[in-house]
Amino acid sequence: MSTPVKNIRYPFAVDSGLGTLAVERDFAKHVRQMILQVLFTNPGERVNRPDFGCGIKRMVFAPNDDVTASLAQVTILQALNTWLGSLITVQDIKVNADNEKLEINISYSINAMSGRQYLNVEVTL
Repeated sequence: MSTPVKNIRYPFAVDSGLGTLAVERDFAKHVRQMILQVLFTNPGERVNRPDFGCGIKRMVFAPNDDVTASLAQVTILQALNTWLGSLITVQDIKVNADNEKLEINISYSINAMSGRQYLNVEVTL
């Protein structure tokens, strides 16, 4: 019999009914939450892992054009391969600079599961 998956939920929360840390039991949702952590954590934010993250929020201070979108695409791909490469295979990343926002579309597969997953994120600049 397999053990159910229990991972700390992101963003960090407390289960109000139990008074304990909120957990995520769905592995696909947990992987999605880890991808969001990689995207929105700036390198240097974590004391014990100063290289962790890709810092997409830093793009707020860059001009919102095709060059920034291409830079974000490469940065995201490298960060996901570095930090989650053993869990996921990135199929495709598309970043579009649209007025004051970056539209990020990530297509990936979870190595332990079949099927393709999609994550769409908008970062307002």
